[in-house]
Amino acid sequence: MIEISGLTKYYGEVLAVDRISVSIAKGEILGLLGPNGAGKSTTIRMLCGYLPPTQGTITVDGVSVEDEPLAVKKRIGYLPEAAPLYKDMMVYEYLSFVGKMRDLPEARLEERIREVARTCGLAGVMHKNIDELSKGYKQRVGIAHAMISDPDILVLDEPTAGLDPNQIVEIRELIKVLGRTKTVILSSHILSEVEVTCSRILIIDKGHVVADGSPEAIKAQFSGERILSIEVKGVDFDGLKGALSGLPGVLRTEARPAVAGGTACALTSRGDQDISSAVFDAIKGRNWQLVSFQQETKTLEDIFRTLTQAPKA
Repeated sequence: MIEISGLTKYYGEVLAVDRISVSIAKGEILGLLGPNGAGKSTTIRMLCGYLPPTQGTITVDGVSVEDEPLAVKKRIGYLPEAAPLYKDMMVYEYLSFVGKMRDLPEARLEERIREVARTCGLAGVMHKNIDELSKGYKQRVGIAHAMISDPDILVLDEPTAGLDPNQIVEIRELIKVLGRTKTVILSSHILSEVEVTCSRILIIDKGHVVADGSPEAIKAQFSGERILSIEVKGVDFDGLKGALSGLPGVLRTEARPAVAGGTACALTSRGDQDISSAVFDAIKGRNWQLVSFQQETKTLEDIFRTLTQAPKA
């Protein structure tokens, strides 16, 4: 649906985005993850046609953002980090105004206002002034603004910035609902938000894409090694090691202190290889009592820090 090729942006002599190329399929919830200043917002603004690239191309269903920006903008609903709300308007009045600006026919406009109010959970505040709303509800109004013309693509820049934990969960669940029928692109530097919300993640650092894939695929790719920690009753360490060290994918078997009076060990495998099923079957087949069974892998936060921390001088 979206093709980005060689996208580059300079601000004067400062390189903000450096030759990013990526394809985004219809129906994906894509998270742009990176530290502050990584190039996330710049990339989003170029995608939405609000900022011209220095080099590179962006097309939406074959339509060029550079050649036909208005045609592309009609396909995109955009919520910038600071939602552009007229706070002296009522919610209904504001959404009606936005719909008219988007040239929605009068009959269709009323229908869309009802639809976005229901989807975004705004039905109870439609006749309140925006200035009276909590930050979470203001974000909902901003998302409703982005949705009013029923675009195919929603682009959300830091949609949970400044929200409290309960509001973050509410907006996160709303994004998941929207992702059932829309292509959603959101930027964030909050790892937990992206991991639980997005089907695919791009990690950007210093204008480069340094990782691309599902949360699980990224963790598998960059984990290096994973450790399976187990404790078993009914066998000593030599017997346990003898039974498990020869299983496919097991690199090392090391003793660990037992917690529940059994025999404990740590089995190391490659980061992209899951040995848990084979280990479980081997223990079950010998009728040993399994006390604990825990997979230890690098978290997305560990990987993010590795990929985006500047090397020390």
